[in-house]
Amino acid sequence: MSKICIGVIAGSLRKASYSKRVARYVAGLFPADFAATFIDLADLPMYNQDLDDEGAAPEAWTAFRRTVAAQDAFLFVTPEYNRSFPAVLKNALDIASKPAGANQWAGKPAALISQSPGNLGGALANQHIRQPMNFLGLKLMAQPEQMIAEVATVLGADGEITSEHKRSSLAAFAEAFAGWVRENA
Repeated sequence: MSKICIGVIAGSLRKASYSKRVARYVAGLFPADFAATFIDLADLPMYNQDLDDEGAAPEAWTAFRRTVAAQDAFLFVTPEYNRSFPAVLKNALDIASKPAGANQWAGKPAALISQSPGNLGGALANQHIRQPMNFLGLKLMAQPEQMIAEVATVLGADGEITSEHKRSSLAAFAEAFAGWVRENA
């Protein structure tokens, strides 16, 4: 039996980012028939349509598009930067949706987790990123929402979740996501 390929994308470039640590924790909750592919965004040049139009897309774009195309579904984990989501995530969405007619996101199930050291849990980033994701045809899971407030207080140094309540909440989220993927893949 082949595994269901889940692309896991963290919207932070920092090595020890909260988003990457949360993403790894949640991927560890996936069912046995799911295979997580952690997709790094650090080496993606900014999107410039001229390069696609001229047939000069950077290899990093081409490789990223192939990786996105190979996934059955996606888990996005984003921090909140200045009341929105990071540019690196918007760039990734743009790259894999281009050139026109070659949108690699369309029709694939996805879920979203936002996190923040503040008490809103990245709620504005969570809502802002949904607009381009919906436009690109990602089938976003609406419920349960997962916004992790004061992430530094619930995330241990080794990436473990130290709050029993948050462990339970993330387990329910991972279970709902697995169901969402199975219904929509």
